[in-house]
Amino acid sequence: MQDLIRLLRYARSQWWRLLVGFGGSIVEMILALLVPLYTKQVIDRIGSGELTSNAAYAFLNLVAFALLITGVIRSISIFMQIYVTDKASLQVARSLRNDLYEKLQRQSFAFYAKSATGELMSRLTSDVEMCREATGFGFSSLLGNLVWLTGVTGYLLYLDWQYTLISLSMLPFLFLVAVRYSQKVHPLYTDVQEQRASMTAQAQENFSGVRVVRAFSQEEREVEQFHEENIALCDKTLVSAKTSAFYHPAMDFFANLGTVFVLWYGGREVVLGRMTLGSMIAFHGALWMLIWPVRMMGYILGVMQRSSASSRRVFELLDWPQAIQDEQDAAELPSIEGKVAFKNVSFSYEDNQRVLHKINFEAEPGEVIAVVGSTGSGKSTLVHLIPRFYDANEGQVLIDGRNVRDITLKSLRSQIGMVLQENFLFSTTIRENIAYGRPTASQADVEEAARAAAAHEFIMELPNGYDTIVGERGVGLSGGQRQRVAIARALLADPKILILDDSTSSVDLETERKIQEALERLMEGRTTFIIAQRLSTVQLADQILVVHDGVIAQQGTHEELVKEGGVYRQILQSQILPANHLAS
Repeated sequence: MQDLIRLLRYARSQWWRLLVGFGGSIVEMILALLVPLYTKQVIDRIGSGELTSNAAYAFLNLVAFALLITGVIRSISIFMQIYVTDKASLQVARSLRNDLYEKLQRQSFAFYAKSATGELMSRLTSDVEMCREATGFGFSSLLGNLVWLTGVTGYLLYLDWQYTLISLSMLPFLFLVAVRYSQKVHPLYTDVQEQRASMTAQAQENFSGVRVVRAFSQEEREVEQFHEENIALCDKTLVSAKTSAFYHPAMDFFANLGTVFVLWYGGREVVLGRMTLGSMIAFHGALWMLIWPVRMMGYILGVMQRSSASSRRVFELLDWPQAIQDEQDAAELPSIEGKVAFKNVSFSYEDNQRVLHKINFEAEPGEVIAVVGSTGSGKSTLVHLIPRFYDANEGQVLIDGRNVRDITLKSLRSQIGMVLQENFLFSTTIRENIAYGRPTASQADVEEAARAAAAHEFIMELPNGYDTIVGERGVGLSGGQRQRVAIARALLADPKILILDDSTSSVDLETERKIQEALERLMEGRTTFIIAQRLSTVQLADQILVVHDGVIAQQGTHEELVKEGGVYRQILQSQILPANHLAS
């Protein structure tokens, strides 16, 4: 109930719409109760013979007209009830979805490293939709049914309190069955939602890696895995359906027992002359108005249980701690010169496995710093500490002498340009991809950045030039082309600090040479960090940091490190010797 109550807080801004819907439910109930009342009058007055033929016709016409007007007003009230509550629930779902998406946008790299994309999509879509159903149909129907139960019970007591108590003798049993149903079905619906998310994650991952699947001819294996996920979903849904199939007839059985008592007791009273036939029929009609919401309670409880499971999954994400966020007294970072310093910086992930230990170095404005090392040595993690993709566990990362923790994230990252190892492109035009960091950039600025990244020539060869749609994740371009577009995107942002994370790994030697020539011009006045596997891309650096087992094993220029030997020379030899072997 805590999750459902919390869900209601999102509906506070829609209270007047929910109130209108609730008012429509009351109007509908009052008008519905007029039907058995009119029925009683028609049967008793006409059946008793107290009216003449003309009077009976006039009375029937009056009742028919009243019922017609009642029906029209009741239809309007039902329309208002459904439309207004649905509109309120849509507003709640929109707010919930916006908050959830905003929360996900601000989560750290570490969060996404352990979260499946399909799982997040499931919570953002199907779980939020179930929350919408709860705030719309669920809460309004639950409240409306309680109003119906109270109003109709009061009406029945007014007609005949003894008759009513006999008719409602089965309600306690019905209530117990409903409570038991609620307890049984809640964990089942939770399992169904989690399995649905798992299946979505499986499909999303397959779609993203479709080229790998095709390359290794694993289509049948992927189909089989999806079938297993789908079967698991069907099995879990069937278990919940079996539970509902058992408890719904049980609730119907106890509800129908009330009808049995009404017919038996009412018929007996009519035979003995203590009740009119009209009263018995009116009572029976009103009782069915009571049984209908009672029967609906089982379905409503099922909806609320599914919504409870979904709201728990949604609020679990909303409550997830945001590891990287602005400090309370964080300040805006003014235009910087670009000096970067690491002072005794250590870092480890959540498993406490050390990645970096006691890192110390300084990069002066405009310097080119190359970070090299074997795979898994901590190169990328080191530079990711500068824009605070992660936070150091110990020590300080300084920009122009200011701790990055004391700077707002937006102002910090706006002065840092990055080209990551995964050169992700959005499914839009090349122009929009290059201008992503500067949406207001002119066409001339976009082309200048593309030329600097050696991308302009191949872009102009495409069917629509800069207006070419690159496709999802940039699949319409080769790896080298995607890399150059990503570099152009970073350069257009005109950052004071530029980070190239293995940015030439996907290009051939000729393209690499062109990019290096362009970067030599663009690096002037800009502090640049180059992370590379190939040493050929870092020989012109002012400083080279050799990272080995989480520490800076060596530091200096290319010439100095070649003379010094050590890890740098070993890496150099590992690349030169295979090249010589191939050349021979």
